[in-house]
Amino acid sequence: MGSSKLHQNDANCVWVDGPIIVGAGPSGLATSACLTQQGVPSLILEKSDCLASLWQLRTYDRLKLHLPKQFCELPLLGFPHNFPKYPNKHQFISYLESYAGHFSIKPRFNQAVQSADYDHILGFWRVKTQDSEYISRWLITATGENAEPVIPDIPGINKFNGSVVHTSSYKSGSEFKNQRVL
Repeated sequence: MGSSKLHQNDANCVWVDGPIIVGAGPSGLATSACLTQQGVPSLILEKSDCLASLWQLRTYDRLKLHLPKQFCELPLLGFPHNFPKYPNKHQFISYLESYAGHFSIKPRFNQAVQSADYDHILGFWRVKTQDSEYISRWLITATGENAEPVIPDIPGINKFNGSVVHTSSYKSGSEFKNQRVL
């Protein structure tokens, strides 16, 4: 939640003093931290049950950053000095968790945004999740560029007898040991 003050009008309607940020990945965390440093409260809504869900749930085990760490660190708090030049998945996740702790960022987890509508008359955003409505003057989307897998329509795929796995489901090659794969 960062430093946001929430005002519960009824059981399902919440007024947010600062921006609503959708997504608790690197961009959502960085946005919340920068706002907090400027004295602006915010609230992060995250559809999954953890920070950086794409990193934690949809990446393969041996993943490493493809750029040196100085190009991937978030504002206001760099990587630990003992991290290698190219941190691995688990190091990056621990960095993001430390970052959230350092800035007291506490997203509301399991809050999948179902709609976000701007009320032109009142000048407020109404952001609805499965169990609540959040109202704020500002909305920031930080859902990531790879939030949903894109599966192309491949002619003849239904005739292929092997398994087809999207990269978001791939964790390691151990399940394919002693098989011919592409």
